[in-house]
Amino acid sequence: MKALIKLGGTLLDQPELRASLAAQIATQCQRGIQIAVVHGGGKQMTRFLAERGIESRFVGGLRVTTPEVMDAVLKVLAGSVNQELVAALVAAGTRAVGLSGVDANLVEAEQMDRALGLVGRVQRAHPELLDLLVLNGYIPVVACVAGDGAGRLYNVNADQMAAACAAGWRADRLIFLTDIAGVLDSAGAVQPELNSEQCKRMIAEGVATGGMEAKLNAAIAALEQGVDEVEIAPGMFPDVLARVFIKEPVGTRVVRAAERVTAHD
Repeated sequence: MKALIKLGGTLLDQPELRASLAAQIATQCQRGIQIAVVHGGGKQMTRFLAERGIESRFVGGLRVTTPEVMDAVLKVLAGSVNQELVAALVAAGTRAVGLSGVDANLVEAEQMDRALGLVGRVQRAHPELLDLLVLNGYIPVVACVAGDGAGRLYNVNADQMAAACAAGWRADRLIFLTDIAGVLDSAGAVQPELNSEQCKRMIAEGVATGGMEAKLNAAIAALEQGVDEVEIAPGMFPDVLARVFIKEPVGTRVVRAAERVTAHD
């Protein structure tokens, strides 16, 4: 089984939780599951910029990325956050390798909107490097930075990056580990399972907004591109990965909408 795990930056900001998640990933690798990791780091980015007197501005949940902010993205996301996670995974007994979407042109992007600056929209993924590493016993750990093949760098939403890598790599499962209990309905209750049409309805009705809207859109895109299952699960729950892999109800499972059967004469 191939599984792509996306780790939210808030989870990685706590050394004890980072170490716990690394140990859980190591355990699943020992069970024979092929794993690649994509991570965020928005909280760390905001803190880094604030310490330098740079205001973080967001439009539609995306960080406006000036050249100055892009430099911080490289230092923080592809630098300290990535390497701290790699170090935790190595300490847990794995052979983790830190990457970004720029390496070997793993993820290609284009500018999304000039008003957002250097924010990228994923165009395609080239998963050969993931296969090369995983098949030789390594865990790729991918920071959400991508290039366009012409030397330009872009800050890419980590959920979009995860969906693109999962689809391109033909992962069986995409697992979003986040700092909330799952997808919440309008009453604040966790939804154990949603199909893609229900996800679209929650977005359209304003029930899922901001970061959760981004995750649901990424989940829908991954399912449409061939990923079999998507889970959005609370990364702080004890042994959350083991629980997800044995399909114990935890967080929210997102599946394709049931195909309609059309009668023919």
